[in-house]
Amino acid sequence: MGDQSPIRCPVICGPTAGGKSSLAMSLASLLSTKGIGAEIVSADAYQVYRSMDIGTAKASQEDWRLVPHHMIDIIDPTETFTVNQWLRQAEDAIADIRSRGRVPIVVGGTHLFIKALVDGLFEGPEPDEKIRETLRAMPAGELRAELERVDPASAERLHPNDLRRTIRALEVHRQTGQTISSLQTQWDRDHPRDPDLRLIVLDWPTEAINSRINARVRQMRAMGLTEEARSLHESGRLGQTAGQALGYKQLVSHFVGQCSEDEAYEQIKIETRRFAKNQRTWLRRLRMTPESLSLSLRNQTPEELSQLVYQQVVG
Repeated sequence: MGDQSPIRCPVICGPTAGGKSSLAMSLASLLSTKGIGAEIVSADAYQVYRSMDIGTAKASQEDWRLVPHHMIDIIDPTETFTVNQWLRQAEDAIADIRSRGRVPIVVGGTHLFIKALVDGLFEGPEPDEKIRETLRAMPAGELRAELERVDPASAERLHPNDLRRTIRALEVHRQTGQTISSLQTQWDRDHPRDPDLRLIVLDWPTEAINSRINARVRQMRAMGLTEEARSLHESGRLGQTAGQALGYKQLVSHFVGQCSEDEAYEQIKIETRRFAKNQRTWLRRLRMTPESLSLSLRNQTPEELSQLVYQQVVG
């Protein structure tokens, strides 16, 4: 697809609440001033779900009007959606955008999606249902302890409540005797890197990103996150995967009487900050991608950052 445009495809990643979407919109606007059309491809595991708008920080209707968006609102929250599905559909969207002479801007905080796009998808051993049944029967604390013992790298990367990926990591270890972390290095070794992709990594100081997270959670509450989550919960539309999304999971605990609304929002802040810490592990890995651009952020505006990114993707 590189022969179809002089602009390489920017792939913007960074921590939650790190200004990725604002940068993508600003870059699209800058390209437009130069007569170049752009479209945004979301790399977010929860923006694929319809009706989960506020809690996943989806683009506004105004943003949609200004710049076409892809990989958003494509399935119901009762369904599951895998990295394989995302990668296949995202690559189709990118190819379609470029075939029309426009520039795809990939942006998102699901770094497994970003890694799969840039380096190819890790193909592990086939699922073993017998092993999975044994692991599912174990208490969450025992699963976590085993993961920390046999695969500390995955334990650092995975949230303690992410039982699905914890079980998968342990399943792979029991099947192969190797950690899923070490097996995933074949991404870097075997996948032919697409020269049209340019990885842009946004890097924030911990204190600054934590402050931004707290402000975003307050904003989401003011925008009506409680009502959005309640509607999904009461209609039975939060499936097993969608129900794990930050914000929705904590508010469901409030709806069933396990905590107050204020306590739920405090937990959202805590868990989101913890999630951002886990993201930093992914970002350290992504920064090692050849020709990637790492931007250390402080108080730069999206417009200033888009100028830097533009210089990196032209030619």
